[in-house]
Amino acid sequence: MEIRNKVKESSLIQMDLASFKPKCEIISIDLSKQLWKGLVLKEKEFRSWIKEECWTAFKDKGVYIFCSTEAIIPTWAFMLVTSCLSDICELSVVGSKADLERALIAQNIAKLELQDFSEQRVIIKGCSDIADPAFAMSELVKKLQPVVKSIMYGEPCSTVPIFKRKRLNS
Repeated sequence: MEIRNKVKESSLIQMDLASFKPKCEIISIDLSKQLWKGLVLKEKEFRSWIKEECWTAFKDKGVYIFCSTEAIIPTWAFMLVTSCLSDICELSVVGSKADLERALIAQNIAKLELQDFSEQRVIIKGCSDIADPAFAMSELVKKLQPVVKSIMYGEPCSTVPIFKRKRLNS
């Protein structure tokens, strides 16, 4: 008797969250290193640093910009750094590494072609090596729910229903 793989034969689309993991290197810029005496950001010195910094070192990387001290950094400082990175890095955010990872995951999910999922049954696999699986799964639900027939969570042998489109009575 031949063993059949009913999961492969089904029309289920299995999605692994790992495919949405950031693929670029993630690095940081800590603005505390630009503080005068560790306390204050001086505009003239900061602008000199901006001009002298080798921004190409950030090419194609994910960059999170933050300050590791309690110093109050003016908003324009974050804006200047972001401006320098805008055409160089993959993505930059003001915040933490986790904030950047979420933004990169959301960016990858946004690239999904919705027509590929129209009226399909989708399983979002439960076990995955990704920084914030709850965030990624929620983003996938928001992206896919308007077009899919159903969304399930888990493995094909044991799923939890998340969403099922109601049939319209004719």
